[in-house]
Amino acid sequence: GFSPFDQEVINPSYESLKFLPNQIGQFSIIICELPTIFNDSAKQLISLIKDIEPDYLLMFGQAGGRTSISIERVAINIDDASIPDNRGNQPKDQPIISDGPSAYFSTLPIKKIKEHLVNHGIPTSISNSAGTFVCNHLMYQVLHFLEINNIKTKSGFIHVPYIHEQTKEKIGMYSMSLEDITKAVTIIIKSLEEDLL
Repeated sequence: GFSPFDQEVINPSYESLKFLPNQIGQFSIIICELPTIFNDSAKQLISLIKDIEPDYLLMFGQAGGRTSISIERVAINIDDASIPDNRGNQPKDQPIISDGPSAYFSTLPIKKIKEHLVNHGIPTSISNSAGTFVCNHLMYQVLHFLEINNIKTKSGFIHVPYIHEQTKEKIGMYSMSLEDITKAVTIIIKSLEEDLL
């Protein structure tokens, strides 16, 4: 999950992970908070991947304005920030990796994840755009690292909406409870047990 950004004081993508147990089904859970900063976020997460060699890697980010848990299908090779990151970086139309492919697809079973969430009454969608901010940047960098190093970790990105506390002064803006987002994360993790069979 990510640190707060754009004048927010919380980020539900990380806040929701704090309530996870250390073990869910067959999976040991390791969480980390990444800085909402181009490059730094990917460097930090790639270092963690090298250390723990995870079977699955779930990246979560905040997408205020979305009305569901959004399972990202693809990361594209472009940074084009409409706002600065937390260090003031605001790249415009810059490739993430100059000689990298145009896009990478999630290696998570995204349709199966969606099915599990919908069956539990969680508003869910498959998204074909992770944006062009730090979330997309991180997803692309991580999938590129896994690909070029032939690492079999299954990885992908999931966006979560605002939580209620963030929308008190954002009239008409959709939000979910932090409890429901944590529930969704837990369901996502449990759904991956089927992927092991």
